[in-house]
Amino acid sequence: MVTAAGVIAALLLVLLCVFQAALASGAPVGHYAWGGQHRVLPTNLRIGSGVTVLIYLALAVVALGAAGVIAWSPPGALVWAVFGLLALGIVMNAISRSKPERMVMTPFVTVLAACFLILALG
Repeated sequence: MVTAAGVIAALLLVLLCVFQAALASGAPVGHYAWGGQHRVLPTNLRIGSGVTVLIYLALAVVALGAAGVIAWSPPGALVWAVFGLLALGIVMNAISRSKPERMVMTPFVTVLAACFLILALG
């Protein structure tokens, strides 16, 4: 179960990387992120999306490491911290003013947080 959770988390994070890269490139899907106030993100949020790609890639490595898929094993406190941030992300997406963000990102982040909870308990 832990291995599956790690692989699923990594795949979801890669999907988020593709999404954030699209946002950073100017794709008109901004209503699904960053509060949903811009279809095409302004420069500062596009830069934020670019940085987010790097963060999500690092989190994918954490997931794979915690699942034992790669040789590196992250500290347990790091896995718990990621779970905590994702749990906060559930709340933030759920209270977004953007209905598309609430409807798509809230369940997406919920599944991702559940995977990290399994990894943290694992």
